[in-house]
Amino acid sequence: MSIIPFDDRDGTIWMDGKLVPWRDAKLHVLSHGLHYASAVFEGERAYGGRIFKLTEHSQRLIDSGRMLGFEIPYSLQEIDEACRLVLADNKMKDAYVRPIAWRGSEMMGVAAQATKIRVAIAVWEWPSYFSPEAKMKGIRLQMSEWRRPDPKTIPCKAKAAGLYMICTLSKHKAEDEGFHDSMMLDYRGQIAEATGANVFFIIDGKIHTPKPDCFLDGITRRTVIDLARKRGFEVIERAIMPEEMGSAQECFLTGTAAEVTPVGEIGAYRFTPAQVCKTLMEDYSALVNAVGKG
Repeated sequence: MSIIPFDDRDGTIWMDGKLVPWRDAKLHVLSHGLHYASAVFEGERAYGGRIFKLTEHSQRLIDSGRMLGFEIPYSLQEIDEACRLVLADNKMKDAYVRPIAWRGSEMMGVAAQATKIRVAIAVWEWPSYFSPEAKMKGIRLQMSEWRRPDPKTIPCKAKAAGLYMICTLSKHKAEDEGFHDSMMLDYRGQIAEATGANVFFIIDGKIHTPKPDCFLDGITRRTVIDLARKRGFEVIERAIMPEEMGSAQECFLTGTAAEVTPVGEIGAYRFTPAQVCKTLMEDYSALVNAVGKG
C-alpha cells in the first residue's frame, strides 16, 4: 500500500490565524511541544461538509490547554470558524479534522512560561471504509500490558499528546500480532478503554460501560449513550473487572474514528455482534449524516 506522507500533500492548513500552503505548515525542531509533550489536540469528523459537534470539540481543546497550564490565543468562535474555513478551502466534504495547540520554541526546558502558544488545524479525506455488514463481523482486540494511570499522576481529562504514548505502544504490538487494537486496563486493574476509543458491553440486555474517572469521556461516547437511552436501553456507567467480559453477549467501541464499531474478540473473550450493535450503528450513522445534510 502506498502511503502519502502527511508533510508532502497539496492543500492548505490553518496556522496561527491564517491559511498557509500545506507543505509550509512547519514548526522548529526545538519546539517545547515536541520535547515535553506540551500539546493538546482534537479529532473531529466532517460529514457532507459539516463538522459533527464542532463546538464541543473546540471547547474541549480550550479546556485541555488550560489543564496543561496554557491559554489558547483564540476564542471558541474563532476556532470553530477556522475549522470551517480550512475544511471549505480544501473543498472536502467527508473528512477528518485535526486542531492542535502546542508550546512553541521560545524556551527550552521543563519550565516554559514564556513560550508562545501555537495553533494549527488540518483536514484530510476520511471516507467510510467499512460497510455496516463488514463492521458487524466484529474486530479483534488483545489485552494491553500498559495501564491507564492514576488521575493523581496525569491530567486525565485533557486530550493531551503525551497521554497517547502508551496507546501507540499498545496499538503497534496488537497490529504486529494480528489484532486490530488493544484493550487497556486502568491502574486498579479495571477495564478502561481501547487505544483511541471507549468501550461498551451488553450484558443481559443492559449496556455497561466503564466510568471515565481516569481516561477521556469521549464526545462520541456521550452521544451514543444518549442514543441508547432514547431507544430505551438502560446504560450503566460503573467499574468493570476484566472477568466480567465473560458475561457479555455483545461489545462495541465508540470514537470519532471508530464511530460505533462492534467487537468480536478481546483476549480470551468472544462476543457476537447482534441487534444492539446494529441499532446503535444505524442510529449514529443517521445522526451524523443528518448533520451533513444540514
